[in-house]
Amino acid sequence: MDLAGRVAFVTGGSGDVGAAVSQSLATAGVDVALSYVGNADGAAKTVDAIQALGRRALAVQVDQRDPAAIDAATRQVVERFGRVDMLVNNAAWNIGIPFKNLDALTSDVWDRVLETNLRGPFLLARALAPHLREHGCGRIVNIASIGGLYPTSSSIAYSASKAGLIHLTRCLAVALAPEVTVNCVAPGLIEGTRMAQRLPDEVANGVRDKVVLGRTASIADIAEQVVTFCRSESITGQVLVIDGGEPGCMR
Repeated sequence: MDLAGRVAFVTGGSGDVGAAVSQSLATAGVDVALSYVGNADGAAKTVDAIQALGRRALAVQVDQRDPAAIDAATRQVVERFGRVDMLVNNAAWNIGIPFKNLDALTSDVWDRVLETNLRGPFLLARALAPHLREHGCGRIVNIASIGGLYPTSSSIAYSASKAGLIHLTRCLAVALAPEVTVNCVAPGLIEGTRMAQRLPDEVANGVRDKVVLGRTASIADIAEQVVTFCRSESITGQVLVIDGGEPGCMR
């Protein structure tokens, strides 16, 4: 599919991965709306970068745990651009809690992680589904994690949320066919990001020791794979791991 002139909504566009995805889509000719929660400066930088590539951009503040906020953001994006062709569910929240420390994983932490990382993407997909279906060529790309495939991550809650997001990808691929394709990228450790900095040291070091390429996930590769999924006409319900080659995730 030719992406020129289409419109994407990228959640978490103020962060490292979201900014890279937004810019890669803009390079492909896409106008981009992006969401942020508190990092207004990061969102503004991403907007500037998109506009420097000659595309239209809009930043909207959204707490994706709030259905009303999602509905309001959807209206704002559609009013600005007239359409939405792609949704990239990138926004997520994590906190470093070693798996064995069950007492530290409180119900409040569990709820915040699951509401942000799993419930939010579903609500966004549901809100945007009519617009994604409208032209018969909609795309959803979810950003999950190898923690959803393999029992290691910043916390049990994070792994559970990403496992759910991976299966939500498959379920939405069935629900939204044939007008919308739904796929998923599952990154491993991404060095230098805020999410990586919240990983327990033993988890991050374990990943570094295991990856067969001797280097961890590349933000550029993740962003380009999102664009590839958006361009693809016959791929849906699939998960692609980008992690530097951790044997436990080779399937």
